[in-house]
Amino acid sequence: MRTAIVGTGHRAQLFTEGLAKRDAYDVVALCDPNSVRMAFHNRMLLAAGRRTAHLWPPARFEEMLRVERIELVVVTSVDATHDHYIVAALRAGTRVICEKPMTTDAAKAQRILDTVRETGGSLSVAYNYRFNPVHRRVRQLLAEGAIGRVHSVHFEWMLDVSHGADYFRRWHRDKANSGGLMVHKASHHFDLVNWWLGAEPCLVYARGQLAFYGPDREHGYAREYQRAHGSAAAADDPFALHLADNTTMRELYLDAEGEDGYYRDRNVFAPGVTIEDDMAVLVTYDTGATMTYHLTAYAPFEGYRVVFNGSGGRLELNVEESTFTSIALRPLWAEPVDHTVPHDHEGHGGADPRVLAALLDGEPTDGASIADGRQAALALVTGLAANRSFETGLPVRTDEILKL
Repeated sequence: MRTAIVGTGHRAQLFTEGLAKRDAYDVVALCDPNSVRMAFHNRMLLAAGRRTAHLWPPARFEEMLRVERIELVVVTSVDATHDHYIVAALRAGTRVICEKPMTTDAAKAQRILDTVRETGGSLSVAYNYRFNPVHRRVRQLLAEGAIGRVHSVHFEWMLDVSHGADYFRRWHRDKANSGGLMVHKASHHFDLVNWWLGAEPCLVYARGQLAFYGPDREHGYAREYQRAHGSAAAADDPFALHLADNTTMRELYLDAEGEDGYYRDRNVFAPGVTIEDDMAVLVTYDTGATMTYHLTAYAPFEGYRVVFNGSGGRLELNVEESTFTSIALRPLWAEPVDHTVPHDHEGHGGADPRVLAALLDGEPTDGASIADGRQAALALVTGLAANRSFETGLPVRTDEILKL
């Protein structure tokens, strides 16, 4: 299948490597505003024994689809640009795989949904967390009625001061690019809850703040520099990212700066941050269940806790990344039961290779499923409604955001 990859940054490596390993796919085109990053991905193809792809600028994307006779487009570009490539590819009759989130605002999401309906085209969004064995086990227990009817969910996600800080160094720090963490990051989690419960969000109320990162903070961590590379003030700053110390980061970003001026190593406390780092959300679902959700992007450790309360008991998932995982079923009138399952600690809990197998090989997924355009929109709409609630201070109905 003649394939093009649009957006050749860090996340695109998963797809370049995965496609290069599969004889059924031939990456014939790369599309990105930066030729240095595209050259990096061509070196990956050569290292895998494949031929190099032709390089195309975004302005010639539709021409690329025709000239290269593209059958599959993989979209891993900046989130705010996803809709342009998805819509053009679907109208050209091309299958599309898009990295999450599908897009960043309601108008773009509606345009994508309408195009899917008009064309009958194939759109898959890579919500890989569904393919983590731990998350599949949670869904199985809930579907089997292990705690009866689910009435409420409590979900806390903690990004530490390494991973969490990274969203404030790169293009994600501008909500116009990423939709904020409610869209870029939390849509992962909202998709899981939709999938776990077999439910759709109806009403969202949220409060968000920029409490830790950005300028003028009182915690004493901030240092005076705009980006880490070449800055003496960043030399021993625990929040600084040193691109020259990592071969991949150097080749993908530091060596590419001369073409587009993009700095991957911004000071997390420098001006220009327009996203939140501390967010609380209350969601009501069409089943009557509710969820309280909190995302903290400056925690001392990385992990998450999810609790389901039902008519027959309680199910608890606790994960401390790379360290500890447990699934505990606590039935009413009975002793707790451990349902922890083996899983990897890398690649999103082993989800990355599994989602690739499902997307590219059509392999059985042990109860997981690929998110289509509508399911991706359902994951997105909670975050979009939360963003609006941040602005208005009011509850927001999801049907006011998207017509699904």
